[in-house]
Amino acid sequence: MSEIKKLDIVRFASKNSDGFYDTLKKRVDAYFTENNIDPHGNVSMKMKTFAMVSMYLIPYFVMISGVATNLWVFYGLWFMMGVGMTGIGCSVMHDSNHGSYSDNKTLNKYLGKIIALVGGYEVTWKIQHNILHHTYTNIEGLDDDINAGVFLRFSPHSKKYFMHRFQHIYAWVLYGLLTLQWATVKDFRQVYDYHKKDLLKKEKLTLSQAMIQLSLYKLFYYLYIIVVPIFVMGLAWQHVLIGFVIMHFTAGFLLSVIFQLAHVMEGCEFPMPSDDKKMENSWAVHQVLNTANFSPRSPLMNWFVGGLNRQIEHHLFPHICHVHYKNIAKYVKQTAEEFGLPYQEQPTFLHAIVVHGKMLRKLGNED
Repeated sequence: MSEIKKLDIVRFASKNSDGFYDTLKKRVDAYFTENNIDPHGNVSMKMKTFAMVSMYLIPYFVMISGVATNLWVFYGLWFMMGVGMTGIGCSVMHDSNHGSYSDNKTLNKYLGKIIALVGGYEVTWKIQHNILHHTYTNIEGLDDDINAGVFLRFSPHSKKYFMHRFQHIYAWVLYGLLTLQWATVKDFRQVYDYHKKDLLKKEKLTLSQAMIQLSLYKLFYYLYIIVVPIFVMGLAWQHVLIGFVIMHFTAGFLLSVIFQLAHVMEGCEFPMPSDDKKMENSWAVHQVLNTANFSPRSPLMNWFVGGLNRQIEHHLFPHICHVHYKNIAKYVKQTAEEFGLPYQEQPTFLHAIVVHGKMLRKLGNED
């Protein structure tokens, strides 16, 4: 299969050809209408936002206050920031940039910029996640989430190297580098790449505007996250850098695992378009076939990962806030079964990790 270079040449089958999504959407819409529920965030979402942001900022302010003089306590605060960073990414930033946090577009816009607080850039995130991943899930050459570079093989259609036969062993270490790469070079590389693909236009930005904006974001980030702790605390710079790496490795590992358990799993398909660039299934059916849930009955998972353990519901209804996924899941599962579609779900987080590990090994050893 030749490389796909333009997004507008790939077409999914008409949704009317199977009727799945129309049927499901009517049932989900009826649930919100009949129960007089707003599909956006509610009070529990606001409380979660406060908790997640506090989990990140409180350790930071404790750290720069000088109270934590013991090095192990100091490093522990960075670890806690990594956990809080994960919570912000999974819940606050994620829903805001999908426009599902609130019916107020301005609030969504500015809450989405909280990604700058943890070292990211909402423009490249929205292009990679909202446009490429959510539209072209698991399609090689289009879904940037399965484009993990040369060291990891997430698709049976990507090139296989000898080292990939060991990826089920070393992948877990590389996962920890996700946000560190994101906070340093990846955003700059993506801005240039998305400019070449005319994707920056969707965010109403030119290349120079995006580069200037991104550079200011990074300057702000490194000033407060590295420079301030060094000068305020008076610790040797290497201790701050070690703490910085601890924070990013924690967040990178957690975020990578959470997202990979949703799509790089045994049972998920990795379809490619036909020679005339058409997909066999409709977009909604494609999402169901390429997405999996995990830990649906875990209160901790449902709260902490922002409903991303219910990725099937999220991919079908990204405009609905994740606090509602638990309640609409029964409609999704029922409708999928009626239309003969699999509803892929792992009972626990650990079970899902084992299945993901088996998939990594399979992708590393089979053509």
